[in-house]
Amino acid sequence: MRFVPTCNSIIHSSSILSVYHIAMARFEKAYTWSLFIISTLLVHVMGDAPWEAGSATFYGDMTGSETMQGACGYGDLLQQGYGLNTAALSTALFNNGLTCGACFEIMCVNDPQWCIPNAGTIKITGTNFCPPNYDPHFYPWCNPPRKHFDLSMPMFATIAQTKAGIIPVQFRRIPCNKQGGMRFQLKGNPNWVTATALNVAGAGDVTAMSVKTPTSNWLPMTRNWGQVWQIGGAVPLVGQGLSFQVTTSDQRTLVFNNVALGNWQFGQTYEAAGNF
Repeated sequence: MRFVPTCNSIIHSSSILSVYHIAMARFEKAYTWSLFIISTLLVHVMGDAPWEAGSATFYGDMTGSETMQGACGYGDLLQQGYGLNTAALSTALFNNGLTCGACFEIMCVNDPQWCIPNAGTIKITGTNFCPPNYDPHFYPWCNPPRKHFDLSMPMFATIAQTKAGIIPVQFRRIPCNKQGGMRFQLKGNPNWVTATALNVAGAGDVTAMSVKTPTSNWLPMTRNWGQVWQIGGAVPLVGQGLSFQVTTSDQRTLVFNNVALGNWQFGQTYEAAGNF
């Protein structure tokens, strides 16, 4: 028995096709938006900063001992979790200490004699200052407006032969990938308290910080040097639980509640529950 299409069956088929085309159009639109959202998130996560031209040297030896302490206030970089993936920044990059904690991706370029083939890139955190030297008898690598990285020796040796001394590089800012929560190292005395911003993810460099006790409003802190923030003793902080409000250079602001309990001590470091 042969099927003969009727008017109703044709209308029904047309309706099915219409629904199918509408559904496909909606699917394609949703798919396009999904790709857009995913690509946007990837750009946010990986960073889309342009590559810039710069140069790099190294200081110290393979132990990295000479890279400890420094002009950002971090102290022992191994103890604070920065390791040897660090660099001292020239004047143009250091920005009077405001760039402390920022992260960079660096690769050796245009120097086949010294660049290690297929070495890829290194990722470092700015933890120190490479000061300018205007004596004509010495190297001017860190003088403005040069964008220069004085790397730890292990980092330099990852991308170039150490005999090179100085190499041309390409670099860009990247989001900092840190493990655990943001940390606050507290120092000072009952009349003057400092908090050093440590292990900051995301942009990495803090531009504003406030502190709060259970009985106070938010109290703005001022930057002393590097990433060391300070506040006077107008409002007693000793014996009080401390919460912090932190803003980074990308204008993100987070509140870290109850970072230090009321029995906190000077010289100790306290870790928040979250990070950028």
